[in-house]
Amino acid sequence: MISVSNLSLRYGKRTLFEDVNLKFTQGNCYGVIGANGAGKSTFLKILSGEVSQTSGSVAFTPGERMAVLKQNHYEFDEFSVLETVMIGHKELYAIMKEKDAIYMKEDFTEKDGERAGELENLFAEMDGWNMESNAATMLSNLGITEDNHYKLLKELDNTQKVRVLLAQALFGNPDILLLDEPTNDLDIETIAWLENFQLR
Repeated sequence: MISVSNLSLRYGKRTLFEDVNLKFTQGNCYGVIGANGAGKSTFLKILSGEVSQTSGSVAFTPGERMAVLKQNHYEFDEFSVLETVMIGHKELYAIMKEKDAIYMKEDFTEKDGERAGELENLFAEMDGWNMESNAATMLSNLGITEDNHYKLLKELDNTQKVRVLLAQALFGNPDILLLDEPTNDLDIETIAWLENFQLR
């Protein structure tokens, strides 16, 4: 659940939101509608923590994980397509990267071994060993063929990039999913797939 309390956002003398109070409850889908420039994307960025409000608060059910469909199509250009998707599960990806960095150390210490063991347990508990295959399956379901999985994201066209970023947002079954204009640059088949997609 997301709870918005007395939320306000001002830019100088301009007030974009004032004393907004909302509750987004579990199991429901919500749409934010309004004219261009009304602040829809800004509101979603406040919910995701990307933009700070002037006053008020945004609270989430403790322990819930949020994922956001990125609008910046160039942010992950230097990452492989498969890794871009796995980045979507921030906690699991961070565990994987820390674990790999420890194993790459030349001066591996006893303390490193203990930390590696902790990370291995967390990795296994979070289904990390299936991380790559799950990401690959999601990409294939979205029409990104296997021959593209190890290319850099910048090598794909814009339509393919949007699908990869959509896979990133959906990866790991987040509890809360924020999609800002998710159907931009998607074909009819992918839109239909997204409409029928079920988290958890």
